Amino acid sequence: MPKIARAVLILTLTSAVWTSGAPNGPPLSRQDQAPGGGTMTREPVGPGIERIVIRRGDFAAILGGGRWTIHALTVDPARARIGLGLALDEIVGTEAVRSIAARHGAVAAVNGGYFRTKGLLKGEPAGLMALAGRILSEPAKGRASLAVAEIGGRTRIAIAHIRIQAEVAAGEDGRNARRIDGFNRDRGPNDLVVFTPEFHRTTLTDPGGAEAVVRGGKSIEMRDRAGSSPIPSDGAVISGRGAAAEWIRKHLAAGTAVEIRTKVEAEPPLPFPPEFLIGGGPRLLAEGKSIASEAAAFADGFYATRHPRTAIGVRADGTIVLAAIDGRQPGLSVGMTIPELAGLMADLGCVDALNLDGGGSTTMVVKGEVVNSPSDSGGERAVSDALLVFSR
Repeated sequence: MPKIARAVLILTLTSAVWTSGAPNGPPLSRQDQAPGGGTMTREPVGPGIERIVIRRGDFAAILGGGRWTIHALTVDPARARIGLGLALDEIVGTEAVRSIAARHGAVAAVNGGYFRTKGLLKGEPAGLMALAGRILSEPAKGRASLAVAEIGGRTRIAIAHIRIQAEVAAGEDGRNARRIDGFNRDRGPNDLVVFTPEFHRTTLTDPGGAEAVVRGGKSIEMRDRAGSSPIPSDGAVISGRGAAAEWIRKHLAAGTAVEIRTKVEAEPPLPFPPEFLIGGGPRLLAEGKSIASEAAAFADGFYATRHPRTAIGVRADGTIVLAAIDGRQPGLSVGMTIPELAGLMADLGCVDALNLDGGGSTTMVVKGEVVNSPSDSGGERAVSDALLVFSR
């Protein structure tokens, strides 16, 4: 269990006069004093979904203060639900949040977890991902993850550190077993990697190594030094290099019984079986208190420097809060440090909260429009996945 640090409160600043409404999208309909300072405009956007824009700033911004534009969605878990959308419906590849939301008919969406931004496997999750009971990507660097499920007609979320143990067992007795090093990613020198149908049509691997095509609990083909094996829609490909390739050649000949075994452990234990998991981090709040113990997993420039941020949290009554904080645009919003973000999520009433991918990825879409101001010079960035919001 992560060590709980003393709560970090975001500075409450004297509000400058701002016009209501977001940089993009329609003007909002109601203005109030924001928790933690500033002005807050609110608007219902669908059954169980409310959009909020908070403006914080001070007249001394040019002397080192800050201005913040904060976008948030509150989700009533009984009237709306949260889903996961993959870019292009695959592990490989990227797609704009607006496009992912449109394809799935979502009322609103924000960007999701970290991902590989370059190369042949651009879009591959850089951290945990699991969907419908299938592990699609392993955890990274001990970072916290988000678990989501539908329980009794309500969406529930939980935040935990997830550990996965996985192995491939060969033969009828399953005695010949080897650890799985990863899922749906490139292979290291001696790695054994499992590719699932969600990855792509093929493994996109080079000819070095060996690959066993698995279907119906059996190896149907062992491909040696071929690479880029087709992935069956109802099976998987077990791929290896170096020592892992030798193990495949020895134990996974065509006709061999194959079992992929996985064990998932969480701290704290998950209160429900998740429908999907995505990685994030660091965890921002636990039991209403700010957490700083995960700083070691991130560079100081990430943790203590202001950047655009995306976060998800939950209130004590189960209400889900999604937040997107604009940044790197001093005239509009400077972004937040991780401690400032934790303070914001507490101001929004959350008792548990998790940082998601941020920077140029930070995007919020409402009714088909990007309502925040993404920081990339080219506008909205294509990402790996998105958290989607649907009215019931």
